[in-house]
Amino acid sequence: MPEGAAMDAKKTEREGGRSKFQVLPSVCALDCPDACALKLTVDQGRVVKLEGDPAHPITRGFACVKMVHYPSRQEHPDRLLRPMKRQGPKGAGKFLPIDWEEALTIIADRTRTILAEHGPQTILPYCYAGTMGLTEGSHALTLFRALGTLELDQTICATTGSAGWEANYGPDKLGPALEDLVHARFIILWGINLVRSHSHAIPFLKEAKRRGAYVLHIDPYRNETSRLADEHWPIQVGTDAALALAFGREILARGWNDESYLQQHALGLEEYRREVEAWTLPRAARVCGLDELRLRSAIEAYARTASRFIRLGNEGGGNAVRAISLLPALTGAWKDRGGGALLSTSGAFQLARTFLGGRHLRRPQRRHVNMNCLASELLRAEEPIRGLFVFNSNPAAVAPDSSRVRRGLAREDLFTVVLEHFQTDTADYADILLPATTFLEHPDLYTAYGHYYLQWAEAVVKPRGEARSNTQIFADLGRRLGVTEPTLAWTAQEVAQALLDSQHPWLAGITWERLRRERFVRLALPDNFRPYAEGSHFPDRKVRFAPAPRQLVFEEAPTPEYPLRLISPPGAFVLNTTLGNIAPLLKAAGGQPQVIIHPQDAAAVALPASGMVRLNSRYGSIVRQAVVSDQTIAGVVIAVGQWWPKLAPDRKSLNDLTSERLTDLGGGSTFGNVVVRIEPVPWSGNSEAETSPFP
Repeated sequence: MPEGAAMDAKKTEREGGRSKFQVLPSVCALDCPDACALKLTVDQGRVVKLEGDPAHPITRGFACVKMVHYPSRQEHPDRLLRPMKRQGPKGAGKFLPIDWEEALTIIADRTRTILAEHGPQTILPYCYAGTMGLTEGSHALTLFRALGTLELDQTICATTGSAGWEANYGPDKLGPALEDLVHARFIILWGINLVRSHSHAIPFLKEAKRRGAYVLHIDPYRNETSRLADEHWPIQVGTDAALALAFGREILARGWNDESYLQQHALGLEEYRREVEAWTLPRAARVCGLDELRLRSAIEAYARTASRFIRLGNEGGGNAVRAISLLPALTGAWKDRGGGALLSTSGAFQLARTFLGGRHLRRPQRRHVNMNCLASELLRAEEPIRGLFVFNSNPAAVAPDSSRVRRGLAREDLFTVVLEHFQTDTADYADILLPATTFLEHPDLYTAYGHYYLQWAEAVVKPRGEARSNTQIFADLGRRLGVTEPTLAWTAQEVAQALLDSQHPWLAGITWERLRRERFVRLALPDNFRPYAEGSHFPDRKVRFAPAPRQLVFEEAPTPEYPLRLISPPGAFVLNTTLGNIAPLLKAAGGQPQVIIHPQDAAAVALPASGMVRLNSRYGSIVRQAVVSDQTIAGVVIAVGQWWPKLAPDRKSLNDLTSERLTDLGGGSTFGNVVVRIEPVPWSGNSEAETSPFP
């Protein structure tokens, strides 16, 4: 048992003996690979401090800069405390408090009417990763599958990278254990800001550097990770596949490939050889905007250094992920401790998921809705969606083509129920708005996609006001609708026990009782875990080099009318809308949403160093504060983080600029593909005498 992990809550008296506080364990529920073990200080039922658990081998006692402010979110005066019923037009955000009996009665009656008049295929549950807990995240879908509603394809983020990886290696994504990163000697951080998106990897990265590792960061955005690396390559947006194919060509041409590994485990290598042949170093350097000599030198260093590791993000599309993740197979890097690549560790958690979220109730004839296409689904004329249940998500802010999403949400014939902690932009469109528990107010089971520890967390504090968990709300609603599916009423403990009833050897010895006692348990993996050292997860164990990955040209290319590419990586303080109303984070992020513009592009439109700028795309326009900086490359505008639209100067979402166009693989979003035009606007928001830029 990890030291300190199973300690009882520590109770300590304050000076003078006036009150007591407790330090209680929990697990961060936010969508992040780190899945941190936490220590919460609770004073008389209020959360006053959040820290990382020093006993957890990955968390190591520190929480990220965002989560240390979570207590102010937990205790925020704007928390939703009672069910509410809409008053006035949709989108106005005006509500009247009601009790739970009335709220559930209204929801049940409207749902029955929709089912009777239009059928279950006109009801959509819309949810994503507002919590990574398996009970309040995944299992909350049970009611909808019991009713036979539309199936939501949760494709907004990770499916493109997953599809690319699994096209090469088969199902169940794996990578080296994070602890083994210290053994790597050439490390490429490709399309990821590790400091902000996987911060608990940083101590292992620094230790690897101390032991002699060389770190290369490949990213159009020069950020904190670039400064930590030994070298930064500001690659042109969307050319990652070209660069990886050039790596492959040079490795094969120089004989730096691992012939033994490829003979045993490669399939389709000849087709791959033909595809990479066109990507000479001069061509790749020109297309990617990189120095040819540095490119040549780095490829040799990568190929000829023992223990090579690539940490890649989901940028560039499925073909890019395929091209990058084939490099460890080409060089045999999977055979070395700490070598290979990492996109996700999620495939290691081989839980018994048969009943999770009503999976056993799914039927092939039910229509699927890609969550990136919510705008079109809400506005379709034929068999339109009549009932919308939103939880663990904020689609008015995060779904593509946001202006059309808002138009769809404003339909008076659409019955919308939103489960939330705060009155978000989506909540403003609800007919019934329900107060949901935070992750500190309910128990749950957590996997991870950046390490190999399974974790259990109890509730730390009682629900605020009348807040209820997602699963409790849907179980209550199910009873009113006459749903008799027994798994709908499962507690978090019952969900966890069913999930842990797995025969997979990596789950051996892990029971709910043990997890409850120890809080976190490492999967039963070998100490020197080297995934793919013996080939892929396909039945024949072959890594698929064919069909060969290709460098695709974005369908939406810069033009004289829209000459700049817009990308939106995570920010230092604002990542997505989950923490979008926490004052210290918003202040640290500049007080309002910003875009970074290269000096050359700013000069072209006479944009001042810190003025306001309008960004126009084919789909809409927004106004943001401009920051003129060479942190980006010429031709690329960077919008850092996703803010609540209602907190933006024009009350618009960044996704007013984006489209529903899908990626090459996995049906993912193309947030990084939009092209824009910029123009300065005379607006600071401080004086009514100024001309407003808002139409």
